[in-house]
Amino acid sequence: MASTSPPAAAAPPTDLRRWAALVVVCLAQLMNALDATIVNVALPSIQRDLQFGQANLTWVVNAYLITFGSFLLLAGRLGDLVGRKRVFLSGVLLFTVSSALCALAQHQALLIAARFLQGIGGAVSSSVIVAIIVTEFAHPVDRARAMSVFVFVAIGGGSIGLLLGGFLTQLVNWHWIFFINLPIGAAALALGALLIRENHGLGLRQGVDVAGSILVTIALMIGVYAIVGASDSGWGSPHTLGFGGMAVLLLLAFGVLESRLENPIMPLRILRLGGLTGSSAVRGLIAVGMFASFFLGALYLEHVLGFDPTRTGLAFLPMTLTVGALSTGLTARLVGRFGPRRVLLPGLGATIAGLTLLALAGPQAGYFPTLFAAFFLMGLGTGTSFLPLLTIAMADVPSQDAGLASGIVNVSMQISAAIGLAALGTISTDHTRALLVQGNSLPVSLTGGYHLAFTIAAATVGAGLLLAFAVLRPQGGTEYPS
Repeated sequence: MASTSPPAAAAPPTDLRRWAALVVVCLAQLMNALDATIVNVALPSIQRDLQFGQANLTWVVNAYLITFGSFLLLAGRLGDLVGRKRVFLSGVLLFTVSSALCALAQHQALLIAARFLQGIGGAVSSSVIVAIIVTEFAHPVDRARAMSVFVFVAIGGGSIGLLLGGFLTQLVNWHWIFFINLPIGAAALALGALLIRENHGLGLRQGVDVAGSILVTIALMIGVYAIVGASDSGWGSPHTLGFGGMAVLLLLAFGVLESRLENPIMPLRILRLGGLTGSSAVRGLIAVGMFASFFLGALYLEHVLGFDPTRTGLAFLPMTLTVGALSTGLTARLVGRFGPRRVLLPGLGATIAGLTLLALAGPQAGYFPTLFAAFFLMGLGTGTSFLPLLTIAMADVPSQDAGLASGIVNVSMQISAAIGLAALGTISTDHTRALLVQGNSLPVSLTGGYHLAFTIAAATVGAGLLLAFAVLRPQGGTEYPS
């Protein structure tokens, strides 16, 4: 009996350390989530202060989006090779320093360049967060609870960003939307160095696959550039088709190269994991609908209903609070009792219902009950969808590939979000213009454009529901391990 007492005595501090480590990685995720939305409400102020033209102003958003989506796979694999703690802290440091550069920018070029660096830092840190959680929380129940907290920060941070961005821009100035990252980043760096467990990785002797790393990063960068530029140049333009075709050719070359290497950056065997590929595809379809509607919903509230930035952020609180309530452990308990697939499917149904309500809201819609119900349902759907998808994605992934799998999960979401923002934004704008030409008023025309975008978003999530029902069926059973 004496031999068993030392581990028992050591268990509480170890347990406290890993939960504290979860707080650290969630701080980094909070910065990434904030910057996904906080900039948008400050764009008019940035445009006035730095004298941006309309075309160049989009690069304040796109610069971050392009580099974030492009570096996820490379950073995830580096986490497996050189250690996830080292990669995570490097990403947080770069993100924090580039946030300071953004905050101090007095010229367009510096702000855009700093946003490029910020995207790289965000990709490097976020690429290994899921892998850190998976390795820190081996027990399924604890892992589900930890994932719930992560999902809340990832989704709720977007709503907080809208509210905080409007608050800081109105009360101080737009520079503070970037200054706010500095104390968060400093805390994540200091606490992360102390609390996150060392993971030395497989070692660079396993091979970094320099050629593959360059190919996939350039391919993703060109692909995302083509997508975000499509809203201005058009989907059928030589610009979009040329860069899109180049990205496809580079990805094909990447696939051929990876199949011939002994230690590739992305071992193709990982794509044979049905849970990972299937859940990533479903996650991508949800991202197309959810994230595009997040931004378009803010535009609808401000441009049609006349909300100011702060009130717009408050309007999303039902979504944020619902996700937060589910993240206290309710979704984790549901997944533990019923399995991830049985929780996921109703969650997708709730998301579709919320988007449908937004598609039906008119130019004179009141916040209660329609918009309140829409945002509540979207929060309910989000809070019960992303945790099951993460559970399914990582269920069969070997520990040595956890960083890469984490990168794949994030890439599917970021690339799909870019597609959704570009496609639905373009569709909404084109339909609004057509309605204006027909002689409709501006509020009616804007509402019509947003309605069409919300309808397509609901249909896209509906396709995700059908795909989840058809594909996410584990071999030898009716449910994935919870």
